[in-house]
Amino acid sequence: MTAVGVRRVPRVFLQAFLIFVAIAWLIPMVTALYSSFRYFEADSNINGVFSLPETLTLDNYREAWEVGGIWGHLGKTMFIVIPALLLILFLSSMVAFACTRYSWRFNVAFLVLFTAGNLMPQQVIFQPLFQMFKKMPWPDLLSDTNTGNLVGTKVGVILIHVAFQTGFCTFVLSNYMKTIPKELGEAALVDGASVPRQYFQIVLPLCRPAFAALATLEFTWLYNDFFWGAVLLPQGAERPITSSIAVLNGQYSSDYNLIAAASMMIALPTLAVYLALQKQFISGLTLGANKG
Repeated sequence: MTAVGVRRVPRVFLQAFLIFVAIAWLIPMVTALYSSFRYFEADSNINGVFSLPETLTLDNYREAWEVGGIWGHLGKTMFIVIPALLLILFLSSMVAFACTRYSWRFNVAFLVLFTAGNLMPQQVIFQPLFQMFKKMPWPDLLSDTNTGNLVGTKVGVILIHVAFQTGFCTFVLSNYMKTIPKELGEAALVDGASVPRQYFQIVLPLCRPAFAALATLEFTWLYNDFFWGAVLLPQGAERPITSSIAVLNGQYSSDYNLIAAASMMIALPTLAVYLALQKQFISGLTLGANKG
């Protein structure tokens, strides 16, 4: 075997492995998409018997849209996701800017503290957080419930998302900002630019690829969150869109084709965000990989 052939062997195995992983990821998605168009047939769900339907239908999508209240849950979810996403990116960029562009006594320890917060499982702090929110007053006019505190409010869900996700975004943005030459800030300082002007007009525009990558990831994570919406919003009608699937489960049986249709509709916003930011998302993940 020639040297060229020897070098191609690992490449062939790598391509075969990637194809296998891609197929393994696509099989559940294709199965769910196919199931969403099938009729519900009681006989096909008994004893594992599976039969191919004669025709496909959109009835599952119509019923899931009406029964699951997809549109209403989508609006409530966006009310949580969009403010939380903007606050996370803004606050994390400020912390990353302070820790990377300036040298002060505790900048490294401060950055480590923000990053270490991501190592704690969120479920661990549920009970103390719930008790803390119960003691934090919140006007009834701004609350989804008449509890007078943050429990049962979308604001409480937004705050906990900001608290948990800011650390990860700070870690990513700080590593990205380190690749930006400090000479740009020094030149702007010589020209009389203030610190806020350096932050808004120099650093933030250069971090657009990183912001796009983080926005795609954070939107997906916040949108798909079920835990905090379920425990902090006791009313089912006020919960995020991921909880709308629970309405479609029957007491004694479940129409999995209907659930599959609802899952397909719920996944569309995250797919749309990825397609819209795909180019910036990829460049944000790869830019700076070859820099020291």
